[in-house]
Amino acid sequence: MLPNLVDAAEGEAVSLIPLSKTTLEAWRAAAVPAQRAWVEAHGFAAESGRTLVLPGEGGRVAAVLVGLEGPLDIWAFGGLPTSLPAGTYALADSVEAETATAAAFGWALGGYHFSRYKGPERAPANLVWPRAADRAAVERAASATALVRDLVNTPANDLGPAELATAAEGLAKEFGARFSVITGDELLTRNYPMIHAVGRASSRAPRLIDIEWGDPSAPKVTLVGKGVCFDSGGLDLKDAAGMLMMKKDMGGAAHALGVARMVMMARLPVRLRVLVPAVENAVSGDAFRPMDVYRSRKGLTVEIGNTDAEGRLVLCDALEEASSETPEIIIDFATLTGAARVALGTDLPAMFSNHDATADALSAASRRVDDPLWRLPLWQPYNRLLKSGIADVNNAPDTRFGGAITAALFLERFVAPAVPWVHIDLYAWNGADRPGRPKGGEAMTMRAVYALLEERFGGRH
Repeated sequence: MLPNLVDAAEGEAVSLIPLSKTTLEAWRAAAVPAQRAWVEAHGFAAESGRTLVLPGEGGRVAAVLVGLEGPLDIWAFGGLPTSLPAGTYALADSVEAETATAAAFGWALGGYHFSRYKGPERAPANLVWPRAADRAAVERAASATALVRDLVNTPANDLGPAELATAAEGLAKEFGARFSVITGDELLTRNYPMIHAVGRASSRAPRLIDIEWGDPSAPKVTLVGKGVCFDSGGLDLKDAAGMLMMKKDMGGAAHALGVARMVMMARLPVRLRVLVPAVENAVSGDAFRPMDVYRSRKGLTVEIGNTDAEGRLVLCDALEEASSETPEIIIDFATLTGAARVALGTDLPAMFSNHDATADALSAASRRVDDPLWRLPLWQPYNRLLKSGIADVNNAPDTRFGGAITAALFLERFVAPAVPWVHIDLYAWNGADRPGRPKGGEAMTMRAVYALLEERFGGRH
């Protein structure tokens, strides 16, 4: 499943020796004098991500030292498949499980290349599956990450609402899940007016993608993902710079599908549902307008303060549908606000929740698996900013302050108060190449969310 991890080497594999600053001295004490001198001459101090090739006889590579910050340092291994010489590498069997798993996962991510339009400059080096690694966990997380990256990297001309639905259908078929989709004017017939309003201006019809999987008697888990396949801003048109990366505005949908893949691969004992409102926010004579008012699926009327705040509009109908079944948890993913990026930067997704115990558990899971997010408050006094003079709520406050919070407060109105709900506002993108994290689409918080679901529901039978 992961092409740059192999079961055995063809010939002798080069040894990888992971070392932290605390274990380096013990290795030096046991090393032969020539290797000890080589390490001293090159000033290798086991800094995270730094490597040192140890020469062997006849010009061969005897081993590679890899600096680690700690046992979970995934990214120390992320650059190795493309920075080390071609060939096959292996960890010693004595490497502990946490480090072995981190090495395999980092290696898998480091071998990723979005090759739909352009091949890689070189084939990545291989790693023999470490004996102690949790292979199932690595395959789940790496394949889900590749799915997210591939979807987000695909430009909008090849990934519109129909193509996103096709990708979701393929995932459903792979795991024997039920798939359905509501398309175009049928959204009005079936009472999803906000999804229809946002997507109707495009020549590519809006739709609501729906996947169901698992035992009907198992606890219900519902994932919702924002699937805006391209966001022009609508009539409140973005400028060229603002529109440049808007192919990634379906990153929330990609994450919902990625977590679904992990859940189904692990066969967690849950009843999973995935809802993805898939649209293109375009400009035409049929585009929705600023100051229009629409009645949502819930019945609340929404005044359009800004057509570029469309993500929360498509999500509100999907969240109302998700809440109608009273699942044990709803988690939505969305590339929703620039305000979250101003507050937390591009690498740290914002998390909101109406349920403290769930938020605390997800925060703990994110720290445990080193998949960061940061909770921001659902600060109720800011609901005043969403007031409308002619409707129940306005989708876009007339202020630049607290934008991530007011967006989350808008969504909260469409979630049943008794249902634990998590909203994750993420960037889904790497702005520059880093080891294991190439420039382009990126998966964020998926491993943390999966860890929460596994902890909460994995022991149920």
